[in-house]
Amino acid sequence: MPSHLISTLIAQDSGSGGGGAIIQLGILLLIPFAMYFFLIRPQRRRMRETQELQRSIEVGDEVITTSGVYGVITGEDGDSRFWLEIDDDVQIRIARAAISSKASLDDDSGDSADADDGEADETVSASADDDA
Repeated sequence: MPSHLISTLIAQDSGSGGGGAIIQLGILLLIPFAMYFFLIRPQRRRMRETQELQRSIEVGDEVITTSGVYGVITGEDGDSRFWLEIDDDVQIRIARAAISSKASLDDDSGDSADADDGEADETVSASADDDA
């Protein structure tokens, strides 16, 4: 069958305008390679990073679950579960796979960044009043 395809392509190439078939074949062959590099490979990298993160979780780490719950790991319950303290004396048991990332301490500084924006807005409005 492949020899029939090649002979057909060669026969079309000898005629006028047959170069389009070779280009179309080349494009069809490039699509799986493009899908691999743009879809499959990055997804595998993200999955590998998530698995490494979930393996590196220890007691005392502040984490965020896939549902958006923040908490501190207080204990391990087997290989695939943790105890997560979400408030004072409130603990829930979660699966290791439910941890999406470690929470950074910079999340608390987001409030001060909003305050800085408010000061900047006051400065802008003061300079606008001076122009008027």
